[in-house]
Amino acid sequence: MKVTDFVKEAFTGPGGVTRAAGAALLVTTLAAQHPHPAFEGIREKDLFSLIPNWKFFAPNPATHDFHYLYRTLDEKRETSPWIELDLIQTRKPIQAIWFSSRRREKAVFDICSSMLKSIAKGEDPTGSPPFRVLAEFIRKQIRDASNVTDVRGFQLAIVRAPGHDESEDPEVLYVSTYQPMIPVSVPFLKAA
Repeated sequence: MKVTDFVKEAFTGPGGVTRAAGAALLVTTLAAQHPHPAFEGIREKDLFSLIPNWKFFAPNPATHDFHYLYRTLDEKRETSPWIELDLIQTRKPIQAIWFSSRRREKAVFDICSSMLKSIAKGEDPTGSPPFRVLAEFIRKQIRDASNVTDVRGFQLAIVRAPGHDESEDPEVLYVSTYQPMIPVSVPFLKAA
């Protein structure tokens, strides 16, 4: 059998359109994985996100870890020591396949990244949605802690550490003002 006959038979007759569409999607998917910028246009035109991105490794891998700390202010106006949020769980073998519990860790990382971008632009992140979400997350952590009594407010900090490299000192990237435990409601949210 000739190659041309094989191709003609594969894409004609019953199911030919489906096989042609599948082949086109496969070729497009493979082309979209190429690192050259010319192939990025394929994914930009993909309005429904049908073309997967199988680039498993980041071009600029993270070399630092973010640490989130908070301290509380009680009714006597005494400040607690800094407490680190422990977001990273001990890894289990099943998590190589299914790791849905990492969503919280990833969400806090994304919120922090968004806040740091606005700080880099010289903006105050205090009223921004990412800050409000992070502040509410910390409020919940404080409320759920067993040793907390009469907390009036809290302060949060974002610290960047070099991970396993101990030759570099941690760097404090952001320290908020004290936030009340009972948040001041935004006027447009009162009606909701």
